[in-house]
Amino acid sequence: MALNYIWLAFFLIAFVVALVKLIFFQDMTVFPALMNSTFSSAKTGFEISLYLTGVMSLWLGLMKIADKGGIVPILSKVIGPFFQRLFPEVPKDHPANGSILMNFSANMLGLDNAATPLGLKAMKELQEINPDKDTASNAQITFMVLNASGLTLIPITVIADRASLGSLNPTSIFIPTLLATFCSTMAGLIYLSVKQKIKWDGVMIAYVAGITTFIGLMVLYFASLTPEALQIQSSLISSIIILSLIIGFLLLGARRKLPLFETFVEGAKEGFETSIKIIPYLVAMLVGIGLFRASGSIDYLMQGLAWTFSTLFHINTAFVDALPVAILKPLSGQGSRAMMMDISKALGADSFAANLASIFRGCSETTFYVLAVYFGSVQVRKTRYALTGGLIADVAGAIAAIFIAYLFFNASA
Repeated sequence: MALNYIWLAFFLIAFVVALVKLIFFQDMTVFPALMNSTFSSAKTGFEISLYLTGVMSLWLGLMKIADKGGIVPILSKVIGPFFQRLFPEVPKDHPANGSILMNFSANMLGLDNAATPLGLKAMKELQEINPDKDTASNAQITFMVLNASGLTLIPITVIADRASLGSLNPTSIFIPTLLATFCSTMAGLIYLSVKQKIKWDGVMIAYVAGITTFIGLMVLYFASLTPEALQIQSSLISSIIILSLIIGFLLLGARRKLPLFETFVEGAKEGFETSIKIIPYLVAMLVGIGLFRASGSIDYLMQGLAWTFSTLFHINTAFVDALPVAILKPLSGQGSRAMMMDISKALGADSFAANLASIFRGCSETTFYVLAVYFGSVQVRKTRYALTGGLIADVAGAIAAIFIAYLFFNASA
């Protein structure tokens, strides 16, 4: 229900802002710009779905082999105790456990193209055990919120973009992003714990402490590397992990003497069918977001925030230049990427605003996109508190990113 009102708000705000610009500033281009944005956003939504079809067919085909090859019992032994507390509605040996873990793993490695089809598969499997097919279950909300928190260990795409923009140290945002995204994920987890009354017993605390320790050790190791070595190793490690997973899936299937090719095709067909289902939801969301951007609403919002922080609170407003990325990221991944690159080109790839914009982009997820696509793929209309949880995680990550950026970088740069 909340998503319906927010989607309507995109249209209304865009129309009102455009009307004000036309009447008071005689801006004759604003309404044609809104119309162009409507059609271009619809086209983009379809193109994304079309591109996603191939990726989803690939990964769901591989996951079908892994599923029939016995990946779920193996993963259950590793993360079973933690998932039983985090997803108490999901049976211990249910296939959703494997899909959820694989999705989280792909997200942590910054492999967006691999994460989405795995996430859609997980949502479909969670829907199978959802007693009310029209309403999001606690397990689906937990999965969505933790996805929206955007826990990323290696922000490969962001680092690559910074390098292409001429940054002298493109990996400088690695540790700040890791810390900020950890804060985002913990905020989401705490919110879920309160809403769903999740008990933090010894096992839960041990797993969270273990994850925290692992991230701490990663920070120490990568901090010891030169920027060049960090970029090379992060890309190398991610590539090795993902290719090892593919080979591992195939070997599991071969061990069970599965017809690998036929099994892959069976799963790939599911990926194609799912891609078709999400087109209307994706187009609807991107059109609303596109209108909001094209109207100039974000520009006015930034100007208002800059005035508020400088005039009323008398604080350093260097972070405001990067805020459009934080605002756009929950709405559009490509929009936040374009905005980050625009800031980097205008102010310098190693400026404070560019560094913070990079952290913003890496420490959160496209919450509205995830909500629309994931729940849309299983025809869930009532998302309950999923959006609230996702936005809480986004805000926590953005606030943490600001404080961390002031600690790591020169705000006058």
